[in-house]
Amino acid sequence: MLYPQLSNEIVPALPDAPEPQQEPAADESSQDEQQETITEFGQLDIPRVRSDIHVITIVGQVEGHVIMPSQNKTTKYEHIIPQLVAVEQSPDIRALIVILNTVGGDVEAGLAIAEMISSMSKPTVSLVLGGGHSIGVPIAVAADRSFIAGTATMTIHPIRLTGMVIGVQQSFDYLEKMQERIIRFVTDHSHIRETEFKHLMMATGELAHDVGTVVVGKEAVDCGLIDEVGGLGEALAYLKACMGETPEQPARKPQQPAIGDMPSEKPPLQVKTPSYTPHVRFRPKG
Repeated sequence: MLYPQLSNEIVPALPDAPEPQQEPAADESSQDEQQETITEFGQLDIPRVRSDIHVITIVGQVEGHVIMPSQNKTTKYEHIIPQLVAVEQSPDIRALIVILNTVGGDVEAGLAIAEMISSMSKPTVSLVLGGGHSIGVPIAVAADRSFIAGTATMTIHPIRLTGMVIGVQQSFDYLEKMQERIIRFVTDHSHIRETEFKHLMMATGELAHDVGTVVVGKEAVDCGLIDEVGGLGEALAYLKACMGETPEQPARKPQQPAIGDMPSEKPPLQVKTPSYTPHVRFRPKG
């Protein structure tokens, strides 16, 4: 059976529609990658550099055995530990840098991450940006070399429990043992003395609603908690030196002088005093 050919009522001679041209699959994949980059990173493209230095970021709150609420930004220890094992086993990765900006979190999860970092055979570096508070302190000192930004802070305070606490002596003994684990780890992997670390932990005049101390930048280095004040350039230079490479020192911007030392726009006007003896006239008396 033959069906009549359909035609447009307004334009009887309807031209044949051109066939859509199929774009190459590579262009579609590149567009998808670009869209994903915009969604994830907020920019069109990110530089792709193949490096033998692996980067692990520990941000937000370290999540342990209890899942945090959805509005909290967390770092899951079950994600970090497999990465550390892969870094240790991979022949293509020669060093590790751990970047911290964390408020703390689960004590046992943080100690597990710190123990994994300290037991690695490859060169490791930690860099504290923003904050490395609470259980972030053991993670920061676990690396071979620790750096802290000049404006970064670290909060040292006693541990605490959430939820139901049985008011018996055994509960306080358990807290004391757990706290001793943290103190022993920090003092073993840094240059701070145990008495000074306990003094910072039990200070009562620093925090408004808690016991402890907040150290900023160079203060963490002066007390022996962190090795050096520095940033990304210093951390990468240390790792390259450990790997036997001689990093090229980038041309740094000259340091801005202090306000009191800044030269004025125009040199001060030098006034020369004329060297002559004024003539004094004396009028005769009389």
